[in-house]
Parts: sequence; structure tokens; C-alpha cells
Amino acid sequence: MYPVLRKLLFSLEPETAHDFSLECLGAAERLKLLSLFTPSVEDSPVELLGLTFPNAVGLSAGLDKNGDYFNALGQLGFGFVEIGTVTPEPQAGNPKPRMFRLAEHEAIINRMGFNNKGVDYLVDRVKNRRFDGILGINIGKNKVTAEEDALSDYEIAMEKVYPYADYITVNISSPNTPGLRNLQFGDNLDRLLEGLAIKQAQLSEQHGRRVPVLIKIAPDMNEEEVASISQTFLKHKVDGVIATNTTLDKSTVSDSPHAEEMGGLSGAPLTQQSTLVIKQLRAHLGGDMPIIGVGGIQQGSDAIEKLTAGANLVQVYSGFIYRGPALITDIRKAVAAHHALA
Repeated sequence: MYPVLRKLLFSLEPETAHDFSLECLGAAERLKLLSLFTPSVEDSPVELLGLTFPNAVGLSAGLDKNGDYFNALGQLGFGFVEIGTVTPEPQAGNPKPRMFRLAEHEAIINRMGFNNKGVDYLVDRVKNRRFDGILGINIGKNKVTAEEDALSDYEIAMEKVYPYADYITVNISSPNTPGLRNLQFGDNLDRLLEGLAIKQAQLSEQHGRRVPVLIKIAPDMNEEEVASISQTFLKHKVDGVIATNTTLDKSTVSDSPHAEEMGGLSGAPLTQQSTLVIKQLRAHLGGDMPIIGVGGIQQGSDAIEKLTAGANLVQVYSGFIYRGPALITDIRKAVAAHHALA
């Protein structure tokens, strides 16, 4: 059924199609119709981060920025859903158009710019949680906040989402907020992780529960940079890593009419690079630190490659837009078969 729906959606401007499809999904959930379209697949629970994930397949942040649709999305078979990126204050994001389909490459370029209604709005939505899987909340800094003041924005957002999140993701790798990726390196990363650890400890004591904090990184690093960032993660004993965000490298889509658009590239062209970063991370981090693999998962075999490279869980985004709910089922069956053979 989704291929027919996709033809309709792809006739619309990408951001319009995005908003329309989510509204339809939300309506279907309210009318209790989603179960009619979701195949039943036996859960294969994964214990990680002190949490029990019903299965290893999650939805990446970016699709549901404000927490409006996670209850509906969760009914499609995801073991975990990550909402956001959310910032302390609402912001409009970059001017439109800011999302582009590269259908011939099964890819998307976006320069959304952390458009969201602010953390207070998201928290109000999460209070109406019906999704019984794992809920991650992805936090970022406002565009107007200076790079040297970034920690303050992350602390504000972390404090507000902490009571409602099963885990928190710190996004320091979006290419669409000026200067954000500078937080991934050197003294900037050191200071940020130190401050986040202090805040996490305070909130853990205050709420009587420790919420894991993961760091989301970019794919545009060489192995020396991956080694350096890994050592910093180990030094500060971060709970886990999400690898990777979108890429600025458009060389694989140079034949596309959208190849020169500014923004991050996601989808099939990112598959190999994100898997390589996961493999390098695992080599430098050792076997204990959790890694969630994301980037170019278009079919079950792509997910298995991520797991084989060292990921513990996987997330989808662009592949979900191109293939729909069938992708979730495909990955879950592939992962179950993979674990059965392990």
C-alpha cells in the first residue's frame, strides 16, 4: 500500500509531504486504525543503557521534532523513537525551501536549521505519552546562542526533558547550525562533556533515576579525528554514541540537480561512510560503550552491516521515507535472524 501512497506524497513539495504524512499518521492513530496496517513481528528485546528495548530498530530524530506524532510512529513497530532536535527557545529554522528529494539516489538533502516550537512545547506533548517503547529526546542549542555558551542551552534543555526521557541525545553534529560541529573537537568537547556530566549527576540525584546521555556525531571525520573523539568519550565515560548525522560530502550525488544545495545529505549515499565511522569507533572505544548506528539504512542487510561493524542498535530516517513501514519489518526480521545465528 505504501508505494501507492508514496507516489502521491512525492508529487508534493518535500516539506509539505512530510507535514501531511505525519498529520495522516496522527489521525490514523487517533482513529485506532494503525494496527490494520502494521504486520505483527515477534519482539526481540535488547538490554542496553540500563533499558529494555523491545527491538533493535528505532526512528532517528528529525522526523518528529516537536513530539506531536511519536505515539503514532511508535505503533508502526519501532522499538524506540527519538524526537527532536529541540532547543530551549522556539526557532523558525532556515528559510524555505530547505528540504530536497534526490529520488534517483534514495537520498534527502536538508538544511532545516533546528526548526522547532521549543522545549516547553515538546514537554507538554510528551506528558501525553501512550507509546510503551523507549523514548529518546534529542536536544540542541539555539542558533542565536554563542558557541562558547552552548553548554548553557544543553543544560536548560536537559533539565526540562529529563523527567520524561528514557535517554537524551546531545546533538553536536548537525551541519545546519553555524559552529555547532566545532563542539565535537578538542577543548570545546572536553568542556561540554564535563559540564553535561555534572548536570546529569545533579538531575540523577534530584529525580532518583539516571537517564543515559548519548552524543550524536557527524560522519565527516577521518580516523585520526574518530580516535581523538573516542578518547574524549572514554575520558568522560559518556553513556553512548549515535553515529552518524548527515554528511556535507555531496560527491556521491554530483549528477543530481540538487547536488549544490546547502545542507546535510542523508539516505543511501551515506551507508558506507556511516558504517565505516561505526567500525572505527568500535575499534577505539572497545566493546563496552553502546553505539546506535544510523545513516543510509535502506534494507535489512544495511542494518546487519551496522551491527557487524559494532553498533548495538540501529535507527532509520530517509529509508523510512522511501520505503515506509515495510522497512521496519524487514529490518526486524533481518536482525532477529542475525541474532539467531550469532
